[in-house]
Amino acid sequence: MQQGTQQSPSQETVSRAPSGPPVEEGEVRDVTIETVGDQGDGIAKVERGYVVIVSGAQPGDKPTIEIEQVQKNVAFASVVDSDPRAF
Repeated sequence: MQQGTQQSPSQETVSRAPSGPPVEEGEVRDVTIETVGDQGDGIAKVERGYVVIVSGAQPGDKPTIEIEQVQKNVAFASVVDSDPRAF
């Protein structure tokens, strides 16, 4: 006798890992610097808590940045326009 169990395609249970980081090299975006890292660089978080390290930025800054290097868990960026009072 067959049991009434259904086998769902594994697509539904695939890990929720997105196809990659939520930023791309060369991308320009506005961020808010939340804290400072061990080496004095600003740290911002974007989609899914992805970390972007911004050289020369300080907590509370809201710079426009350009993504320079993207890695699996972190990206590095430089300030394109630093107007911390833009908002």
